[in-house]
Amino acid sequence: MDVVIREVTKRKDLKEFIFLPEKIHHNHTTWVPPIYVDEWKYFDPKKNRSFTHCDVILLLASKDGQPVGRIMGVINKRYNEIRDEKTARFGYLETWEDEEVVRVLLDRVEEWARGHGMTKVIGPYGFTDQDPEGFLIEGFENRATIATYCNFEWMPRLVEELGYIKDVDYFVYKLDIPKELPEFYKKIYERMKKKGNFEVLEFKNKRKLKPWIKPVLRLMNECYTESNIYGYAPLDEKEMEELTKRYYPVLDPRFVKAVQKDGKLVAFVVGIPDMTEGIQRARGRLFPFGFLKILRAAKKTKQLDLLLGAIKEKYRGLGLDVLMGVKMIMTVREAGMEMMDTHHEMEENVKVRAEMEKMGGKIYKKFRVYQKSL
Repeated sequence: MDVVIREVTKRKDLKEFIFLPEKIHHNHTTWVPPIYVDEWKYFDPKKNRSFTHCDVILLLASKDGQPVGRIMGVINKRYNEIRDEKTARFGYLETWEDEEVVRVLLDRVEEWARGHGMTKVIGPYGFTDQDPEGFLIEGFENRATIATYCNFEWMPRLVEELGYIKDVDYFVYKLDIPKELPEFYKKIYERMKKKGNFEVLEFKNKRKLKPWIKPVLRLMNECYTESNIYGYAPLDEKEMEELTKRYYPVLDPRFVKAVQKDGKLVAFVVGIPDMTEGIQRARGRLFPFGFLKILRAAKKTKQLDLLLGAIKEKYRGLGLDVLMGVKMIMTVREAGMEMMDTHHEMEENVKVRAEMEKMGGKIYKKFRVYQKSL
């Protein structure tokens, strides 16, 4: 049977696009469905600000009239202009183990990218680095978090056979929560406390956290742009509002730590309780009772998932990461949690990776973003 590709242009097509993965990953125990309410917003140009500065194509593959695969192509024009690049992205590639379907979908995105004057394709990648990025290449036995891809072991192999090669690798560390802080952490923490130049901010409820959300995102924007974070394009105010709406409902104020100096925010770290078991039980549906399953899982979990963190450039290397880290460990211990998932650490970020290893962190997942010249 021939593979037929069609562009998603109707709500019926988009529904197929959004719900196809749960058919593909049926009985895939480490796969976590998305929150479908958020998926509908994410792929809606009227509700996702990223569409205003990105060219986007959504494609469905079918055989004998039945959907068998999907993919998204993205050209982030803002990112390309800042980096002086001509790079397209593919993301949300989902199929059964079928080399022909993978090839036809990627070929179509490559053809589309060339038609827009692009010279390279990377992926999997979304609009920004706040979206899932990179195929899992190690650690398949571990359940996904809400911010990462979960793919079958054969997917990277099929992509590589089509000419894609490594662009960047990300490592995810598992940190067991120590009963006693490492000695080097204690020394740095006490030194920073004595200086008294910085104030650690902690939040007991969302009412106290809410005024700090925008400053946190603005600092993220500043730091990630200055540091030339791979794949990152600056967010405008509207995009920050959308990101807030996306994650604010699942934020637990206890696991947001920040540092201010002279009344200005200079550092932050954000984590959330792992709620993926609840999302699995709810099958990604919040209603009628899915949200209760998700909340219950978040209360019972023994794992904290780190999401975001940044330190203003002029204050890096002073120990602010330790100030926040000690406070986070104390809070995690009080909550009865036993481990932290560090989220992505770039392979080349040797300083942070060395710190993770000093804390006893072990690599338990590895992701790879691929690239191909056009």
